Amino acid sequence: MFPKNTWYVACTSDEVKDKPLGRRICNELMVFFRDEQGEIAALEDFCPHRGAPLSLGFVKEGRLVCGYHGLEMGCKGHTVAMPGQRVRGFPAIRHFPVVERHGFIWVWPGDASKADIAELPHFEWQGNPEFAYGGGLYNIACDYRLMIDNLMDLTHETYVHSTSIGQPEIDETPCTTKVDGEHVMTSRFMNNIEAPPFWKANLRLKGLPDDQLVDRWQICHFNPPSHIMIEVGVALAGKGGHDAPEEFKAASWVVDFITPETDTSIHYFWGMARKFRVDDQEVTDQIRKGQGAVFAEDQDMLELQQRNLLAWPDRKLLLLNIDGGGVQARKIIEARLAAESGLARAA
Repeated sequence: MFPKNTWYVACTSDEVKDKPLGRRICNELMVFFRDEQGEIAALEDFCPHRGAPLSLGFVKEGRLVCGYHGLEMGCKGHTVAMPGQRVRGFPAIRHFPVVERHGFIWVWPGDASKADIAELPHFEWQGNPEFAYGGGLYNIACDYRLMIDNLMDLTHETYVHSTSIGQPEIDETPCTTKVDGEHVMTSRFMNNIEAPPFWKANLRLKGLPDDQLVDRWQICHFNPPSHIMIEVGVALAGKGGHDAPEEFKAASWVVDFITPETDTSIHYFWGMARKFRVDDQEVTDQIRKGQGAVFAEDQDMLELQQRNLLAWPDRKLLLLNIDGGGVQARKIIEARLAAESGLARAA
């Protein structure tokens, strides 16, 4: 159902400090912890002694200690010590390739021999001092592809987010979809409109008037396995829209890392990277609060949608012209799944 030979965001860096973190990724139970140098490690969350979750244990001198009987595990899954017991020759448990970059911890849940750091995605805002970032994490009970559909077609904003970022012009303005290799881009440009409440607030934060007409844009970028970055913003009307000079616009990247937990649940790492007032933590907190409320509205819709799809599994769903981005993204996912299946058969 989901590609495994790829990098997913497992957690944020600050989720793993001096204690282990248990998390299910692509149906794999994992535990994350840090060694004595602070480097991240990921093992299957299973003590080889009695099967207890290692995530219920603790970290001592860079080793993960099982909270049941004190078995000590190293970063590569080998048992390194146990009270009153010789452990040489104990079989290792599985360890997962893991990388820490720009505040996120990435894991490769598939074949470790195929893990390639060069395939780790990088986006314009990551590690860029010109941007400020704030975000959060939701656990949502839906198939990860439903969230991809949701984010690649923002028409729903008119209805689901009517009091924050939605407005009739979204529904009334056609979008275009382009595919370049495994990159899918869906774009919508709206000119000479009133800014919705969320963007009026951002104009004020930028020091721009919120009572003038604006040009607004939404450019959704999908990259496999399930990363979506969305260019969003408003510029004072007639100043160039998406290409307007910075002093006339409030613009951001909406960050969406969608990590499958199970077949019908996801870890949704959301956030916003902006280019204005980057040193102002109060602004970051205000935007995070507003954006978090918007995504909470998505959660309700997606979870109930998933419930319906499980209740009527044989129903054929309609495809509309607004579904182009999601359809193309799913084709890319299906191609990756087929490739992985072929590799598995060949092995």
